Amino acid sequence: MKRLLIVEDDQSIANLQKDYLELSGYSVRIVNNGSEGLKALEEEEFGLVILDIMLPGIDGFEVLKTIREQEDIPVLLVSARADEIYKINGLGLGADDYITKPFSSGELVARVNAHLNKFERMKERFGKKEVGTVLSVRGLEIQKDSRRVFVNGIEVMLTQREFELLLFLFQHANRVFDKEELFERIWGMDAIGDASTVTVHIARIREKIEKTPSKPQYIGTVWGAGYRFMV
Repeated sequence: MKRLLIVEDDQSIANLQKDYLELSGYSVRIVNNGSEGLKALEEEEFGLVILDIMLPGIDGFEVLKTIREQEDIPVLLVSARADEIYKINGLGLGADDYITKPFSSGELVARVNAHLNKFERMKERFGKKEVGTVLSVRGLEIQKDSRRVFVNGIEVMLTQREFELLLFLFQHANRVFDKEELFERIWGMDAIGDASTVTVHIARIREKIEKTPSKPQYIGTVWGAGYRFMV
């Protein structure tokens, strides 16, 4: 999908981003607040969203929450706030990247390219059905062919990266992986980002599949070493 959505209240910044992205072959739509962004997503299909956090009315975090309830597409958060808590919050809500202003237009294009390419490879991988392939343990069931996850018979919704991370750990049960290796395995050698993203995604998976996330029975933390799927 070559159609991109920019949600940015600073029109001059949005226009500059749009110009560079269109020079790189993308079609771009700009909206200036969160409400318009959500309306645009209802009206059109987009391959990726570039979302400012500090928006009038509905802020970027609220827009991101709504997107993640309805869509599974890459979302790049942009903000002038470099505080770590903003980055952790954004990644925790399901953002694929967090870019701190000011940044070069070339960097933006590179990140957009990387995330779209990764997303397409993941879709192709999960589009290849493995009929009858079901993994299960202690009430957790992963259906590889349909890319669905159930806990005690109730379906839980995971993003593509959450699903791939859970599946990878399950398939390598009891082996400990540090977050740097998991980042390389799941996000890929060409990934742009931070290995701390793994910690955020593990936390999100636990919230969805664990009865008590602080006392996990599936994905355990090996302090000072990393994570493992426990069987």
